[in-house]
Amino acid sequence: MNSSYVDVTQEGFVATLTLTNPPRHTINAAGAEALLTALESLDAQADTRIVVLTGGTEDIFVRHYEVDELATSAERQVREKRPVQPRADQHGQRRRPRGLRGAMDLLEAMDAVTIAAINGMAMGGGLELALACDFRLARSGDFRLGLPETGVGILPGGGGTQRFARMLGVARALDLILHGTVFSPETAYEFGIVSRVLSNDLSAYRKEVAEFADTLAKRAPRALANAKRAIREGVDLPLREGLRREAELFGELMRTEDAAKALRAAFEGKPAPTFTGR
Repeated sequence: MNSSYVDVTQEGFVATLTLTNPPRHTINAAGAEALLTALESLDAQADTRIVVLTGGTEDIFVRHYEVDELATSAERQVREKRPVQPRADQHGQRRRPRGLRGAMDLLEAMDAVTIAAINGMAMGGGLELALACDFRLARSGDFRLGLPETGVGILPGGGGTQRFARMLGVARALDLILHGTVFSPETAYEFGIVSRVLSNDLSAYRKEVAEFADTLAKRAPRALANAKRAIREGVDLPLREGLRREAELFGELMRTEDAAKALRAAFEGKPAPTFTGR
């Protein structure tokens, strides 16, 4: 499951994916595909409850998407003078996305709780990758985050426009993206882009991320997965449909051993049981 771009380690129920691509520490097509492959493997493992993404160098999460690849693609399309058509399978249907978009889709859809441990700079595609995670834990310090793509003639094409608008509202998303604003971790927290800002000391930061992940890993995995699904699916539904979906997911949990044992323990004033995912 490891590759030259993604190193995967697992401690208990927590899998950590460390992203590396020296010397620039960008993400490119090969790295994005390696990330998706690693996530697909973890998604199939019942013993993975938490997935943490972090950068492999001291002060960079993911600098941005590899600009040379984007420039080469733009130059080719200008020469060809025709739009690129969506890829289709043998039946003429559009395939499930691969690469970076596929990885982002899976980060949102998988049962495991996903955490972007933003240990440093995260610009463009790097921040967009973090936006697809359930939590974003930023390291404090003189690091820069942002979606500056309009400054080089494009827009944030890895979901940034859509996730910013849903996360921050249309007015602030327009302001930040159209101006290509770059901001600090602390400002990102004020805007609601990151969930927490943790220590600047890298060792302390890594420890705090691990504690955050371990706390979640001890909770009932089916409850986490269904709560995540209720929120992510429901936000795009009318309220009545969202409430109906919430009720379905609640009903599923009421048929689990974890819920039966934990509810009984809570009623009797006993400690919560060890959750098994059943």
